[in-house]
Amino acid sequence: MAMPAHEIEAAIRAALPGATVEITDLAGDGDHYAARVTASQFAGLPRVRQHQLVYNALGGRMGGVLHALQLTTIPA
Repeated sequence: MAMPAHEIEAAIRAALPGATVEITDLAGDGDHYAARVTASQFAGLPRVRQHQLVYNALGGRMGGVLHALQLTTIPA
């Protein structure tokens, strides 16, 4: 079972309060998404650490119920 876009968005917003999250279904299959996340928590962090914050927010669902996530992070 795939992870719905609204659940991805909710998980990211819960872990990164105040973040702006835009989710796009890339293939129309509910399994391949792009996420654009703008958050003040990213300020001063290298991109790898920014991405880790988002992946941690997803609680280990990457590679399981969430198959693919193209990620863009932007410090606010």
